[in-house]
This record gives sequence, C-alpha cells and structure tokens, in this order.
Amino acid sequence: MQQLGLNEIRERFLSFFESKEHLRLESFPLVPQNDKSLLLINSGMAPLKPYFTGQEVPPKKRVTTCQKCIRTGDIENVGKTARHGTFFEMLGNFSFGDYFKEEIIAWAWEFVTEVMGIEKDRLYISVYEEDDEAFEIWNKKMGIPTEKLVRMGKDDNFWEVGLGPCGPCSEIYYDRGLEFGCGKDDCAVGCDCDRFMEFWNLVFTQFNKEEDGSYSKLANPNIDTGMGLERMAAMMQGVDSIFDVDTIKAIRDAVCKLANVAYKQDGKKDVSIRVITDHVRSVTFMTADGVLPSNEGRGYVLRRLLRRAARHGKLLGIKDMFLTELSKIVIDVSKDAYPALSEKKDYIFKVLSVEEQRFYETLDQGMDILKDYIAKAKSRNEKVMNGVDSFKLYDTYGFPLELMKEILEEEGLSIHEHLFNEEMQKQKERARAAREETNYMGADETVYHKLDTSLVTKFIGYSDYVCENAKIVAITRGNDIVNSAKTGDEVSVFVDVTPFYAESGGQKGDIGVIETKSGKVIVRDCMKVMGNKFAHIGVVEGEINISESAKLSIDMERRLATARNHTATHLLQKALREVLGSHVEQAGSYVSGERLRFDFTHFTSMTNEELMEVEKKVNEKILDGFDVTISEESIEDARKMGATALFGEKYGDRVRVVNVSQYSIELCGGTHIQNTALIGSFKLISESGVAAGVRRIEALTGKVAYNYYREQNEFIKNISGLLKTTPDLLLKKVEAIVNETRELTKEVSKLKSKMSGNVVEDILASKETVHDMEVILSRVDDLDMNGLRTMCDQLRDKLKAGVIVLASSADDKVNLIVSVSDDLIKKGVHAGNIIKEVAAVVGGGGGGRPNMAQAGGKDPSKIQDAFKKAREILGAL
Repeated sequence: MQQLGLNEIRERFLSFFESKEHLRLESFPLVPQNDKSLLLINSGMAPLKPYFTGQEVPPKKRVTTCQKCIRTGDIENVGKTARHGTFFEMLGNFSFGDYFKEEIIAWAWEFVTEVMGIEKDRLYISVYEEDDEAFEIWNKKMGIPTEKLVRMGKDDNFWEVGLGPCGPCSEIYYDRGLEFGCGKDDCAVGCDCDRFMEFWNLVFTQFNKEEDGSYSKLANPNIDTGMGLERMAAMMQGVDSIFDVDTIKAIRDAVCKLANVAYKQDGKKDVSIRVITDHVRSVTFMTADGVLPSNEGRGYVLRRLLRRAARHGKLLGIKDMFLTELSKIVIDVSKDAYPALSEKKDYIFKVLSVEEQRFYETLDQGMDILKDYIAKAKSRNEKVMNGVDSFKLYDTYGFPLELMKEILEEEGLSIHEHLFNEEMQKQKERARAAREETNYMGADETVYHKLDTSLVTKFIGYSDYVCENAKIVAITRGNDIVNSAKTGDEVSVFVDVTPFYAESGGQKGDIGVIETKSGKVIVRDCMKVMGNKFAHIGVVEGEINISESAKLSIDMERRLATARNHTATHLLQKALREVLGSHVEQAGSYVSGERLRFDFTHFTSMTNEELMEVEKKVNEKILDGFDVTISEESIEDARKMGATALFGEKYGDRVRVVNVSQYSIELCGGTHIQNTALIGSFKLISESGVAAGVRRIEALTGKVAYNYYREQNEFIKNISGLLKTTPDLLLKKVEAIVNETRELTKEVSKLKSKMSGNVVEDILASKETVHDMEVILSRVDDLDMNGLRTMCDQLRDKLKAGVIVLASSADDKVNLIVSVSDDLIKKGVHAGNIIKEVAAVVGGGGGGRPNMAQAGGKDPSKIQDAFKKAREILGAL
C-alpha cells in the first residue's frame, strides 16, 4: 500500500471522479444555507440536500466534493481517545438521478484497489441485509467472495435522517491485522475493536420516507458516498490514529513544542495535546467561514471549542496566548485546498486572540465566583457544591469542570454531579428544541416548493432595464398555483426572463411594473426562491394569465439609488480596513434606495475620530470620480486580483468582480453605478454594536444624503431662532446658557440645603423610641433618591445612634431609604432586611447593606402602612 499524504489523497479522489465525468465543486461553507435542521455542516451530502430532494437543479448530475465538516456529538470524548475529532473532511461523489449501484460499486473498487493500491485480500464489504441487488453486484460482477461480504441490519447499513430521501448502504472495510483485534473467536466486520476499519460508505438513496413511516420508491434514485479523509490518510500512512496523519501531526508537534512536552509519554498530557490539536483545526475553519464566538447556536460551539483548547493549554503549562500560533500551522498545511484560510488569516488571528484573551479574563472572574461559592458552602458546613451553581459557573462563565473539581477537592468539597448532569441535559434539550427539524431541510414547505423544478428565470438586469417580450410561466396566490389573477389579488409572478434584480447579497429587490394586454402587476418586491426562480411580488390591476407575453419595467430612480448605496458599501469596507485594520470583514449588509447598512467584524466601538476618518476617505473616493468596472473571471484569477469574498457565500468557477479603480475589488452579484462621482456624497449617521465582535454602520448617499443635510440645516436654523442667535454663533450661545444654568443650579442647591436644614430639625423633633432604640419615621415628598440620601446623611449626623426610615412620593412613585447606626448593627439590626419588608408594603422591592439600604415602590397611599410595618419589625427585635 502506498504512503500518501492527506493532501495527495484528497487530490487523487477528486481527480479520479473528475475522470468519471463528475463536476468538482469546492467545499461549501460550514454554515448551512437555507437549512434549519443543522447548526453546522456535518456531512458531505448535507449542503447538497436541495439537489437530492429535487428542489433545485444541480449544476451537473454527477458531482464530487471534499467537504469541511464539524461534529460535536462526541466532544467529551475528543482527546480521551485517538479516534474522536470535531473537524474532519468528507470525500464524496454524488449522482442526482444519473448512475446507480452498478457504476459506483465498480468505481469504488477501482479507486481503492488500483488508484490507492490497497491489497484486495484486506478488504471486506458490508451490505444491507435486504439489498440483494448490491450483494449480487459485489459478488457476481466484482468477484468478491461471499466470505468477504457481510449482510447487516438497518441500524448499520440503512441511511436515513428524519423524513425524506433515504436508502440502503454498502460499506468498505480494511482489515488492519490480528494485532489490532480483540482476540475473540467471533471477531469480524462489525466488531467494536480496532481491527476492521470502515473507511467508505456508499449510500444508495432509492426511497423516500413518508410522514406515516412508510417508504416510497424515488423515481430517480441517487448515489451519495462518504469517505473520511483523515481516516483514509491514517490507513494509507500506516499510523494508529488521525493525530498521527502528516498534516495533523504537524499541528500536534507544534503543540508539543509550545508546551515543551513529548507525545505518548504521559497519558493525561496526551489528552490535552489531542484536544488542542483537534479543536484548533475546528476553530480556524469555523472562523474562516464567518462563525463568531457567542453564547448561542454555532457561535457557542466555536466558543466552547476555543475555550476548551485554551484550558488544556494551561493544563500543559503553556503560559502565554498560543491559539493564533497554532492556527498559522493549520492554515499552512491546508491553504492549498482552502485558499480562503490565507485570504482571511488576519481576521482569523484577530478573532481567536480576542476570544482567547476574553476567556482568560473570564477564568479570573469565574475563580472569584467559585471562591464565594466555597465560602458559602463552608459557612453552612456543606461538603457538596450545589449542582445548579456549578453548572452556571461552567456554562455561563466557561469555567472548566475539571478545574472546578480540582479546586473544590483542595478545599475538601465536591460537586453534586447528578444535579450538574441534570442541568447539562436540560441545556442540550433546549438546544435541540431550538433547531428541531420539521422536515428534511428543517423548514416548512411553501407554495414555491410546488413549482416545476425545471422552471428558472434568466436575469438580464445588469444591462437591460426593460424586457419587452417576457413570458409568464407561473403565478402563485397565497398557497396556490393559479392560471390567472384579477384586480386586487396579491401574487407572485414568474417569467422566463427579467430585468428585475431579486433580493440577494444584502441588496433589496427591484420594484416596477409587469404589463400584459389585459392587465398589469405593480411589483413591490422581487426575491429569489428555490431553484433560481425570481418571484415578482405585487398586486394585480385588471387580469393576468399564464403563458401571456409581458413587458417588464423596473423603477430606474429606485435602482440607481440602490446602486449608489451598494457601491458606497464597497468603498466603506475598504475605508474601514484602512482605518481599523485588515481584520475587518463584512458580516452582513443591507442596501436599498433609502440607505445602506453595513455590519463588520471589529471588537470595540469606533471612536469619533475613526468615524470621521472613514467618512472622509469614502467622500474622497467619491470626489476622485473612480470608474467602476465589472467583469466575469475565474475564481483563481479573481483571487490573484486580490478580490474580497464574502463569508458564507458559495462561489462557482466563474465569479463577478466589481473593481473600483483597483482601490476596492470585491466579488459581488449586485448592481452598481459606473463611476463613484455618481454617488454624490456619503453621510455616516450611526455606529453601534449588534453582536459580540460585530459592529454596524448606517449611512446615506445621493439625494437622501442631500435631504438629510438640508433637514439638519433647517433644524440648526430653528434652534438658532429660538435662542435668538445665528447658526455661526450657536455654539457660543449654548455654552453661555449651559454656564448660566450651572450657576443657577448651584444657587438652587444652596437654597434647598437651607430649607432642608429646617426640615431636618422638624423631623428630629418627631423621633420615636422603640425598645430603647431612637427611631425616625418620616415622609418627605418630592425628593428623588439623591435628595433622600442627602437628607438621611444630615439626620444621621445629628441623631448619632438609631434607625432612620424615610419615604418620599414623587411622580406617583415611592422612594424609600433605611439607615442603621453601627451599635445597632452589632445587635442584629440590618437595614437591607428591614427595607425588603417595608418596600413590599408599597408594592416595591430593594435591598442593601446592614447600615444603608434603599428601595422603590408603586403605591404612595401605603406609605403610612409601610412605617407601621417598620415599627412592627423593630418591635419584634
């Protein structure tokens, strides 16, 4: 058997199936598109599901891919064994209603034995127990002896996920030798030991699982195969685990060097080495595909993996931040197959370093919280830490469970693991419910799924803004496909050719008119639906009919306004990268005729100086009058040009490049103006945070920006008129008013202080005695909490010892404050405990320290009842 590197195996597989007339597709992003059943892509076929269901027409009936995948179901076992991992690459070849069992079985055998040179006598085949057809092909046509063919049941050799396409499968196993076996007499294919390794699964998708649990035959059966690249590499390189494979070993060796430890010298350290090696691969690829750390969904998966890796680094004794250094190795060994890793490296390093730093800060915070938990447990003479508290520390603060156990052990405590596991299970159930699938694609079907899959729309709107002779090929109204529609009907109209841009890439769809001989549709939106169909959504006037000829006209004013905003977003992204750094990446956008919104990766709010600099740069490029050229290029040539690609986008072999005079070069399918001067001007109106590590800028261009400036000018004029000054002297006038107000406020404060002095004397004269305690219970209305605190301080200075309870009614609300002198605190009087009960009487709540506490309430009519409650509390002490 040949010794082949992982990258060479990948290339051999893809090239082999290209020779069998398969279209090689690049790996889809790890973030699923239009599939709510998955958080992350977890198999080679997952992104191809629309082709299997017939919802979309594939680019070719034969396809081959090497797909990036993430699976976290066994995350707790990663590191503990040499087999488990979260990131892997899945080699696959697919037939969408073209070839079937006979062809794939022959090709699989050819690839394994001839291309890869694996010894035939070491290979075994499993088939589904009821699949006589596959058994016959392997046995009769491929010459595999019956003793090398194993029939297995549904659990092992039948592939299905919920409802939808499914079918039997056939797996190819490699016999690693007796030394890997369990030694049992019945050790054979299917045994749990490490002797027989399954490395390629051929799925024959020939059935559709219905809602009643029955299986119907697919009119066009499909082929879906999956071969784990890392597993195949381990087999071809004759190593024991995926962590010994060449590209992964390079990462593993870097971990050992950083930690100054040797692999396979200490079992506990080996666990940490494997965890870091696997997880840094996952977080690098996830970040490159636009996943950002967060506390939910796929962002939580990323955060958990990254923090787990960071924690194990500390267990190995790595003192400094290290994930970015390891990420460089991941990029270096994988960049040829995945160029986006190199293109996004600055961004990847920024995300990983920021999150790693945050984790160490969180770890310090978690340590303080854990110390509080330990102190409370000891004060109650408890030996076991509450399971809910321990899970909160683990889940909310990312505090590692093993570290928690270690610290508690040192303090003579332990974790209530049963309750901890219960909380963990609840969280898993919440996560599962959040992505509960409704069907094969995890989304409810719409009327658009019922349309003929061969129906597609040709878009001519980059160059043509009117189409004189389109044909109406489908009409939908509500949940029905109809042949005609009349005045007042809200419809979606589908035509064979259109100038209307359908909403995509963050750009709002065109509006306009569809006209026929008998009626028209006022189109208020245009959107892409399943299978590259353009739905022109609007209201009918007159009558329209299927197969009618139609004239389509877009609203040019709206189109140009949208194009201005779209080109401005390209200038904006470039300016942001120049001002903030190359880690800035587009995280979302929305452009319409009214405004633009641009989301980007950055980890702090922008300063006013940065915002002004960005706005200045964009306006300079507008004034420079840069030409905007658009061309179609191969993906390789576009990369050589330095074109910026979007996260989560799947690009084909040919891409559309928008080049603003070499200043900004982006892959983009949107509409743009021909010269930046046509944008007019750019006005940034807001900057804010929308998620962890994501900022948002909103801005205006063209006529909308002009109207904004005009409105601001009118506003300034009106303010100047009210203040009896001119716009050029407005700032000085406001400064003078502010200074005057400040002086008046001081005078008022002095007067209030004098008045309150008299009030304080009156209140002191009304003090009571309860159990030898001097007590003041007084209502002083129209004071806010600050005023109430000031009065309480004045009373405490004069009372010296005792309890003060003050209440104030202001704006139909109640403010309460309680003060207790130090001598009474020693006797058990506690201001915080008193105020909790007193505040409840007036419909509020609060708390505080033993010497001072404050609260709010909703019912001023109960203030005297609150004082009565205070007397009862003090009387009972």
